[in-house]
Amino acid sequence: MNYAHQTPYSDPGRYAELLDALPTDVPGLAAAVQNLLIHYRGGGIEFTGEHLEEVNNRWVEEILATDQRRNGTPLTAPRAPEDRVAGCCRDYALLFVSALRHQGIPARSRIGFATYFQPGWNADHVIAEYWNGDRWVQVDAQLEPGEHWGFDVQDLPAGRFRSAAETWRGFRSGEIDGETCGVDPTLPLRGGWFIRDYVFLQVAHLNADELLLWDGWGAMADDLEMDLTPTDELAALLVAADAGDKAAEAKVRDWYHADPDLHPGEKIMVHTPTGGPPYSVDLGTRQKVPQGK
Repeated sequence: MNYAHQTPYSDPGRYAELLDALPTDVPGLAAAVQNLLIHYRGGGIEFTGEHLEEVNNRWVEEILATDQRRNGTPLTAPRAPEDRVAGCCRDYALLFVSALRHQGIPARSRIGFATYFQPGWNADHVIAEYWNGDRWVQVDAQLEPGEHWGFDVQDLPAGRFRSAAETWRGFRSGEIDGETCGVDPTLPLRGGWFIRDYVFLQVAHLNADELLLWDGWGAMADDLEMDLTPTDELAALLVAADAGDKAAEAKVRDWYHADPDLHPGEKIMVHTPTGGPPYSVDLGTRQKVPQGK
């Protein structure tokens, strides 16, 4: 996979020229992304209606279209928090990745769990990685740098973020308590099943399908009442691929495209966090699918 190329999800489409003016340095680019987006749950604003629904913007082109309808100014022009596009960690990472790819820099989004938001809690999270010519550098594009983090959020130290595959292997070995892995300690969206579903998301994002965190497809499930051997094998391959094993990387890619349990089809089920009922989206037409079709 050539991570310098846009995917259907990261492609800015008709708004590509707007990315020309974005900074080319990592701190400046991260700040520009933070100026365009606001977290739908953590921005200090209670979003409702259409503004809240922006968290389901699937494509960068759609995110930029929303911004331009509301603001209509260059992406470097300051936006008030209430005028930013509502999103989540996935959107910060994907927009950051899109801008780097626009500059010809290999970049990708990574699915996993962050250890730095609450002590003892592994928060589901998406970060970005870019290739600096020597190694993959991990960037949390959602966070402003600061001494209070105790580390560089634009070059994450090892262990601060664990991929879903690493977390799954830790869960299976007993090193990680699955009940400490999820969306929030106050919510039931946690546990081994949740980690397993995120392994599916990790594979999708690495293979040009940067799906929403609440999308469902294939063999995803809200329990572990199935043979877990394939997930164990997949996680092992993903960890090996991250360590530079090209054969493992190729095997994951081939497996992803061949197995309908891993690869989303033409339609995806969206379990929106906005409180509405689940619905389907046709990934080709980018339109909601009427129920029963």
